[in-house]
Amino acid sequence: MSSAPLVRHNGSMSNVEKHPEARVCAPASPHTTTVEILTSREVPLGGPRAMPVRRTIPQRQRSLIGPWCFADHYGPDDVSVTGGMDVAPHPHTGLQTVSWLFEGEIEHCDSGGNVGLVRPGEVNLMTSGAGICHSETSTADVTTLHGVQLWVALPHEHRNSTPRAFEHYTPKPVTFDGGSALVFLGELLGSTSPVTCFSPLVGAELRLDPGATLDLPVDPNFEHGLLVDAGDVQLEGVTVARADVGYTGVGTPSLNIVNRGDSPARMLVLGGEPFEEDIVMWWNFVGRTSEEIAEMREEWQARGARFGHVEGYVGHGGPGKNKAGLSWLPAPELPKVTIKPRQNPGPTARNPQRTYKGKHE
Repeated sequence: MSSAPLVRHNGSMSNVEKHPEARVCAPASPHTTTVEILTSREVPLGGPRAMPVRRTIPQRQRSLIGPWCFADHYGPDDVSVTGGMDVAPHPHTGLQTVSWLFEGEIEHCDSGGNVGLVRPGEVNLMTSGAGICHSETSTADVTTLHGVQLWVALPHEHRNSTPRAFEHYTPKPVTFDGGSALVFLGELLGSTSPVTCFSPLVGAELRLDPGATLDLPVDPNFEHGLLVDAGDVQLEGVTVARADVGYTGVGTPSLNIVNRGDSPARMLVLGGEPFEEDIVMWWNFVGRTSEEIAEMREEWQARGARFGHVEGYVGHGGPGKNKAGLSWLPAPELPKVTIKPRQNPGPTARNPQRTYKGKHE
């Protein structure tokens, strides 16, 4: 680079070098959004003899993306090997469960009297209110199970006043050059879901053809996570591995997504306004204090009226029992410490090269 002096004339700067060098100035990189990678870890789902799933949130690195507080990705699993999904009746508080399948079929039964089948491309959302319990079982004719299980934290003003509810919706595909989308919550690409939400958010499945690029318009007030199910995917020039999440903070009006592979890519977009409330999250409960969590656990163990009862559960172990012989899932023992609220970092993506010690919980 030239060391020639710069001279200011009436507020401008001039290069007075007599023999300036010719230079080629490269264009600025189109990828200006930082991407933070949230890696998945394998955990068992549903107690003894459980099906393995890959969990990305919550973890120490980041506990929420908007109001999304939980994301499990599983499959494609050969049910003859894994035994499929068989989660006996278990409780929830302070959240909405969102079930989304790519392949297979799951029967849902809850204490609100709702029975329904979860099928690929059809969202099932259950609102817990102050308390609910439900069972989830892959059906008898399923050979392969593949999908995601998601939770949305309810704001304080709605978590106890909102009644138990169950909603089902089949979104119509939105096509664009190089792919398509299914918007199951919120609004994206001109498609709006009618499913009830209590915080501004979005949830959608994206599919990209081999070699396709998408500049996806998004709400700049939202933070977003891209959960990759299949494909050689780059988000803003950063590779996001299968089952991991690429996180971007607020202030981004569009996301550049590329499928670099020679096969179709599939991923979920999860976003929302930053959730400003502190939450205490333990097992299947979302509360606000450690004392409240202890009360919820005690009520569940006592099979109290708060959660109700599931009627008609038929597990893989026969009527009313799962493959481990359980008719309901007892809660684990509480830790001998005060459970503290989750401290989520601010809605800004951090350096993806940074090493996080003990990043998973």
